Amino acid sequence: MPAVPQPEILAAFEAAKGFMPVDEGLALYAAAVEAGRLGLPLLEVGSYCGRSTILLADAARTAGVTALTVDHHRGSEEQQPGWDYHDPETVDPALGVMDTLPLFRRTLHRAGLEEHVVALVGRSPRIAALWNRPLGLVFVDGGHTDEHAGADYDGWAPHVAEGGLLVIHDVFPHPEDEFTGQAPYRIYLRALGSGAFTEVSVTGSLRVLRRTGAGI
Repeated sequence: MPAVPQPEILAAFEAAKGFMPVDEGLALYAAAVEAGRLGLPLLEVGSYCGRSTILLADAARTAGVTALTVDHHRGSEEQQPGWDYHDPETVDPALGVMDTLPLFRRTLHRAGLEEHVVALVGRSPRIAALWNRPLGLVFVDGGHTDEHAGADYDGWAPHVAEGGLLVIHDVFPHPEDEFTGQAPYRIYLRALGSGAFTEVSVTGSLRVLRRTGAGI
């Protein structure tokens, strides 16, 4: 039976600003709880305002590990002004640019999970270049271009420990979804083709893969 969050955690997830539907959130939570048993940190690339971070942080709290988040908090391509996923509330009025970090921190504070999260604020490739520890879970939910999704995969997938999980969001295999999900789909195919990962589950656009081999 997959692990499920307590009602107050699920309520905090549903109340937070973000785009992940509940069924995919529950699948992510179950994966995070399982990966947490390895005793290694759980890392998320692309946090936005902390909706999915709530689930990772609660799973980390249960396992006695730390949830790590990697985000520059300036928004991905589709969240910029003029695009469908833009939210004016995420714009810093003093600078006129997006800044989701205050909203992210507010989300975690309201959920009582701040102390279980270390937020790494910066560009994913720069942070990945400094990282040298194994991870129990890597959740890729950052930029949706080939450049950004590919860099997230290249930078973080090699750090997934044997038996750990690689979770990829917004995987859409159909060409009409080129802008929203074809780049995540292509890194999903790379992961399977590498021989290092085996698919565990599919829930909506969420793919969970286990590290079962070397050679990424």
